[in-house]
Amino acid sequence: MTAMTWETRHKLIISLRYALLILISAIFIFPIVFMVVSSLKPDLQLLRDSGSLLAFVPYGDVSFNNYAFAFERVPVLRFAFNSIFTTVMAVLASILLNSMAAFSFAFLRWRGKKLMLTFIIATFIVPFEVLVIPLLLVVNNLPWIGPEGFEIGWLNTYHVQIIPFIADSLGIFLFYQYFRDLPDELVEAARIDGASIWQIFTRIVMPISGPILATVAILKFLLMWNAYIWPLMTVRTEELRPIMVGLQYFFQRYTYWGEIMAYLTLVTIPVLIFYLALQRAFIESIATSGIKG
Repeated sequence: MTAMTWETRHKLIISLRYALLILISAIFIFPIVFMVVSSLKPDLQLLRDSGSLLAFVPYGDVSFNNYAFAFERVPVLRFAFNSIFTTVMAVLASILLNSMAAFSFAFLRWRGKKLMLTFIIATFIVPFEVLVIPLLLVVNNLPWIGPEGFEIGWLNTYHVQIIPFIADSLGIFLFYQYFRDLPDELVEAARIDGASIWQIFTRIVMPISGPILATVAILKFLLMWNAYIWPLMTVRTEELRPIMVGLQYFFQRYTYWGEIMAYLTLVTIPVLIFYLALQRAFIESIATSGIKG
């Protein structure tokens, strides 16, 4: 009887836990379902259904017209290419630079290391909105780059959307926390065998850092993909604008909510694909955080 009671109690706890997880998942999934379903409806039906559960049901005059109209209103493919290019370049450069910086903090000995790390972590609490005007003044006064006769400035370029966001205090901190928890014997053994600092970094530390690589990549991807304020201030031509700036095209004389939902659905798809591709490593990073050895 006692065994049955314990088994029943255990099943009840498991059921309640799954019910809670399903509820939390639904809270996050419902806005996405609403967005996708609304993108298939005309504006009148969308607004009429928005106050009821019918907003989550694809019924009535359902079509892909909003997607076609969104492509006519905004150069979606061009904006998507710009965002993919700047995001991928920023993610790759950020992973390389931030991991190298964290490696120096975790494994190398140099004067002022703790003070510099403290300063870097402290910058994380400063909102980007506070820095955007000083940063704009800085890039506006930087010297032009490129071969002689073909120099280009910083404003209205790809590199103004990439370079200022390569160094990342959060990325350095996450890499540092992960590297610090790695077994010291790995690095010490490599040093005894005569491996250089670069060989230790590239052949020993980075190959076993898959979870933190995925975490930093996802966070940087979201930051760059959702960039709006900075590109809006530094980019003036459609050929270089990222995809999030395209939202302002829908808020002009008339607002077409169906087209907005269709555009937002297109914007969300790459984010979901990128996350699902790195999901296992990302969850592993969270699950193993704080475990040494």
